[in-house]
Amino acid sequence: MAGFQAYDKIKIIVVGDSGVGKTSLVHLMCHNEPNSNPGYTIGCSVEVKLHDYKAGTPSEKTYFTELWDIGGSSSHQNSRSIFYNNVNGIILVHDLTNRKSHQNLRKWLGEVLNKNDAKDFNNGYDFDPEQFAGNQIPILVVGTKADLAQTLREKVISRSSSIAEECGADEMNLDCNDCKCLSPGSTNAVKMSRFFDKVTERRFYSHQMSHTQFGNVVKRTPCTYREKAGTYEDVS
Repeated sequence: MAGFQAYDKIKIIVVGDSGVGKTSLVHLMCHNEPNSNPGYTIGCSVEVKLHDYKAGTPSEKTYFTELWDIGGSSSHQNSRSIFYNNVNGIILVHDLTNRKSHQNLRKWLGEVLNKNDAKDFNNGYDFDPEQFAGNQIPILVVGTKADLAQTLREKVISRSSSIAEECGADEMNLDCNDCKCLSPGSTNAVKMSRFFDKVTERRFYSHQMSHTQFGNVVKRTPCTYREKAGTYEDVS
């Protein structure tokens, strides 16, 4: 049992309107294959992906990345906030064929950042850039159903997401039914790996690290954590 006491893991939540393809996206990310029969997510579903931080370098290390697929139905709005604790990264998902789902990303980010402030999703939440400046949670914006948006492709690709610009986030568009969209070395795969590296950096190597100075060299030592009652306790 001792091997299960300490965890090097990351929590990333995946949010967006119901039906945009969050479950299919998470399945593709974690299993590198399409989800032939995605179900309706009630509450939350969690998948785990192994991510090699700084792959190919002497600093490479494997981390457990938990992807929390949050149900987007408005009927679950009042209970979603329980999944927004201890978040290390956010993936905002929208449907490329549904402009409204893209506009709602601001409300989703606002809901996550204001998890303790109960409001009506459609009327209350909105993204505040000044508020986000104090959080700096890494964000990735993903557009799904690119296969259904062929006629909109040039327009979709040329139209950058204002929320992505404001957050300094990477964007990628893909077809969750095509595993080649995340094939090694592809633009999307590079963006996804870079996002996971940012999340890992912030989780283990920024706020919770010790610095040992050796001349001009700074040695960074990540902390080890134990999960306890829904929080993380430093046991390094």
